[in-house]
Amino acid sequence: MEFKHEPVMLNECIDGLNIKPDGIYVDGTLGGAGHSKKIIEKLSENGLLIGIDRDEEALKEASERLKEYKNVKFIHGNHDDIRTLLKNIEIEKVDGILLDLGVSSYQLDEKTRGFSYMGEATLDMRMDKSQELTAKEVVNTYSKEELINILEEYGEERFSKQIATNIVKQREKSLIETTSELVEIIKRSIPISKQKDGHPAKRTFQAIRIEVNDEIKPLFNTIKNSIELLKPQGRLCVITFHSLEDRLVKKAFKEAEGICTCPNDLPYCICGCKSQGKVINKKPIIAQKEELERNTRSKSAKLRIFEKK
Repeated sequence: MEFKHEPVMLNECIDGLNIKPDGIYVDGTLGGAGHSKKIIEKLSENGLLIGIDRDEEALKEASERLKEYKNVKFIHGNHDDIRTLLKNIEIEKVDGILLDLGVSSYQLDEKTRGFSYMGEATLDMRMDKSQELTAKEVVNTYSKEELINILEEYGEERFSKQIATNIVKQREKSLIETTSELVEIIKRSIPISKQKDGHPAKRTFQAIRIEVNDEIKPLFNTIKNSIELLKPQGRLCVITFHSLEDRLVKKAFKEAEGICTCPNDLPYCICGCKSQGKVINKKPIIAQKEELERNTRSKSAKLRIFEKK
């Protein structure tokens, strides 16, 4: 299948990174290299682009798209391990990092990967196909209480209890193995009158995908580690696609910026507050109207930018 990919808020990300021609930049979610292609075009031969992705198919496609460039390194790994991954290639500090969180357009479109609630596929949802945990295992082995918690926390699903109950009932008869089987269970669990706001399976599939790929738990520390890896005036750009991600990024940025707890009437700080830098945009950047009309994936996207002190 052709690896189709339109990078979200491309120009906004490039502007946000404030690229130096001789700098070192990390695309921690390389995907189809849409953002990376623009980054490397702005680098001199002395600059370096490091592309990280847990999906080997994405890495293969990206290396083909960037084959004319010599100043790029490709790493198969998880951006949550960014500190270790950069240490392994003897990189201590970088000038900029981009994290485009969530699932890629290719992964959604490639039906065999099991990310999409449209069509028929084996329940998989692994971004890194070398890992063991799959959506099939989550759906068929997690307890009812665990399923409810996942659907509520990661999917903000109002009908989590009904969906989890019906999943457990169905798997007692036979294993739930395909995306279409899961979709039918979800549809039976949500009143018809409440199925008008988008596809009824959207929130459940998002929640299970997040659990399979452990997208939320490490995120706060990933943001903190990324900021620590930046050189002075280096920038971190993070694109989120749902509220839970965005809240964590906002919280990590705020903590890195430093929160003084001293009373206002004190002439100087005594709480020991230390700032690592500043948040460039207090409100998240969202896609322009033209992009929103052209690229549906950009509709829920929010971009936040942090600059190292």
